[in-house]
Amino acid sequence: MELIKISHIYFLGIGGIGMSALARYFLSMGIEVAGYDKTPTRLTEELQQEGMRIHFEDDVTKIPSSFKSASEKSTVLIVYTPAVPRDHSEYVFFNSNGFTIKKRSEVLGMIAATSYTVGVAGTHGKTTTSSLTAHILKTAQLDPSAFLGGITQNYNTNLLLSEQLKNNSIKPLLVVEADEYDRSFLTLFPEIAVITSVDADHLDIYGDESHVLESYALFAKQVKNTLIIKNTIASKIHVAIRKVTYSVIDASATYFAQNVRISNGAYHYDIVTPKAVFTDMTLGLPGLHNVENSIAAVAVAVELGVSEDFIRQALASFKGVRRRFDYHIKTDALVFIDDYAHHPAELKAAISSAKELYPHKKITGIFQPHLYSRTRDFADEFAESLDLLDECILLDIYPARELPIAGIDSNLLVRKMKSGSKMVCSKKDLVKEISNRNIEILITMGAGDIDTLVLPLKDELMKRVKKKKKAAQ
Repeated sequence: MELIKISHIYFLGIGGIGMSALARYFLSMGIEVAGYDKTPTRLTEELQQEGMRIHFEDDVTKIPSSFKSASEKSTVLIVYTPAVPRDHSEYVFFNSNGFTIKKRSEVLGMIAATSYTVGVAGTHGKTTTSSLTAHILKTAQLDPSAFLGGITQNYNTNLLLSEQLKNNSIKPLLVVEADEYDRSFLTLFPEIAVITSVDADHLDIYGDESHVLESYALFAKQVKNTLIIKNTIASKIHVAIRKVTYSVIDASATYFAQNVRISNGAYHYDIVTPKAVFTDMTLGLPGLHNVENSIAAVAVAVELGVSEDFIRQALASFKGVRRRFDYHIKTDALVFIDDYAHHPAELKAAISSAKELYPHKKITGIFQPHLYSRTRDFADEFAESLDLLDECILLDIYPARELPIAGIDSNLLVRKMKSGSKMVCSKKDLVKEISNRNIEILITMGAGDIDTLVLPLKDELMKRVKKKKKAAQ
């Protein structure tokens, strides 16, 4: 099926971060868009406001008639995410009635095939790296489109659209977050690719770390021109094309940082490139891992001919990504940060960043484990990362697409932790629990529905901020 012939697109799982970007893309192209998702969210509300028809019940009768008419079948495309079960009644309806059904990754691959594509992959860091890459290219007026795995704070969206999209004579520039889940990134054949990390994850799909690495190696072999890869993993990936390395500190890399320092809550550093040294660059994002992500984004920009001035401007103006060390309260007395971290390495990065920025403050963390299988596979590593906190509150495991696994729950992590301040708390009791604690720095972490608790927690904490202000007057 050619995308140019499509008049209607229906999304099963439209509220996912990747699916919603695709939905926005097709809506911008004048195609009628509708879909289903399990629960309403802030994102699905935004999609509805943009003109998409969305419902939240698995019910064939809720599908708009224009999307299930037999006469329209040749111009209707059904896009689904692997999280949607095969016995879902709407999926069964479309499948049994001969509609064209494609995975999200397949459709993204079809779009990327018509573009000059930069694909950013990695078990950690890919959302920030791809978002910053897109921001640099947009700042440099290269007019990229971008499909991102998070909502950028600069543009308040997960989708950037090139003005050249409808000009068939030009191959537009595209930045794509290349997702390894379900081997989705193997639908992409980018001109330039970045690989930030190849840690074990999604073992419910891959089985073990060797198969994770195998998929990344296959992805790397599909890159057409240049592979930009973190220097510590470069030896694990073999390609025939040009390989460029980057590092936050290792001077043996092609691109690296030096003279890294923190001042006024921001990182300042020099970036050594093959052609020049960009001195005293500024990045407002916390954490040395984000400095490293910025080196990868800068490498892409330099490879595409972006000047130092545009790179300097973009790094300094980049505001980050929603739910990536996302400040909700930032005062001298109290700080509240929300982060998407859901893998042990991500937890370690988020917590270490907080400790680095606030070395003399008590760090209280709330973590919602994501998936029973991930909790089982990395229980020891989760416990080690969570022990970096001064206080830890664990919510119950968010199951996502999984059924419970016997013996695997949040208490397992509590038993493995060495910390003296740890507990499991229900979502309904969380705000009350926090109200009874002396909070200095609070960080919520997880990829499930913990974000729905951010506003109630913020409201509770703001009562203290206002009370202290009033007392000080």
